[in-house]
Amino acid sequence: MDTKELLKKVRKIEIKTRRLSDHIFGGEYHSTFKGRGMTFSEVRQYQFGDDVRSIDWNVTARYNEPYVKVFEEERELTMMLMVDVSGSEFFGTEQQFKNEVVTEIAATLAFSATQNNDKIGLILFSDNIELFIPPKKGRSHVLRIIRELIEFKPKSKHTNLAEAFKFLRNVMKKKAIVFVLSDFIADDYKQTLKISANKHDVTGIRVYDKHEESIPNLGMVQMQDEETGELMLVNTGSKKVRHSYSNYYKEKVSYYKDSFAKSGAGTIDCRVDESYVKKLLGYFKRRG
Repeated sequence: MDTKELLKKVRKIEIKTRRLSDHIFGGEYHSTFKGRGMTFSEVRQYQFGDDVRSIDWNVTARYNEPYVKVFEEERELTMMLMVDVSGSEFFGTEQQFKNEVVTEIAATLAFSATQNNDKIGLILFSDNIELFIPPKKGRSHVLRIIRELIEFKPKSKHTNLAEAFKFLRNVMKKKAIVFVLSDFIADDYKQTLKISANKHDVTGIRVYDKHEESIPNLGMVQMQDEETGELMLVNTGSKKVRHSYSNYYKEKVSYYKDSFAKSGAGTIDCRVDESYVKKLLGYFKRRG
């Protein structure tokens, strides 16, 4: 992709997702993800209706009239976007590939965080850490993240969520808001997720295509595994084959839901042909 085409794509995503974050998600994001607590702001004279428990007795004694301490929310937060860039993310049968929807969701979340003056960082992972962008503030930083999401070419097509969670634990020492965007066709990450969720506010966003859920009866079909690159002839006319695949897919989804639920982490399911806007808004409102 040449520079001109890349910039055009970035600008298109910015216009669409920034409008969403400005008019829809900004307020919801702010009310959903609270600051780290209350920090002292100032002392002012007591006013009718103030909580007597907030009276600063030292200042009151000095000036011989009541003064109260004013606290405000320590608002600044850090958002980490953990994005699966393995081969299966390049699957799509509708208008968009999964990775394109993932990019839009990530951009919307990033602009919502920017609107609230929060830092945003990015971890791109396959079965290893492909790219880490440390958290920073500002529009130019978000645009860099979008460029990487569009243009980045991973070295591996495999997936290892456990490694991604271990890396998160090592680089993020303070509590962060973490969104993990993947199809979650993986296993053996329950324990590392639980450790991460104990420290951070974790939400899994499963992006999937409806045609991944089952194989249609098309007779003998050559298929390619997006993660291994392996080509194989599959008899989709066989009920046993179709049933076996359906069970395999259901097991992965069940493992994802069970792992996140038992870790106290949130989940959002976004099908590529459905509105992710409604899914995100619904999640924010339930949590707010």
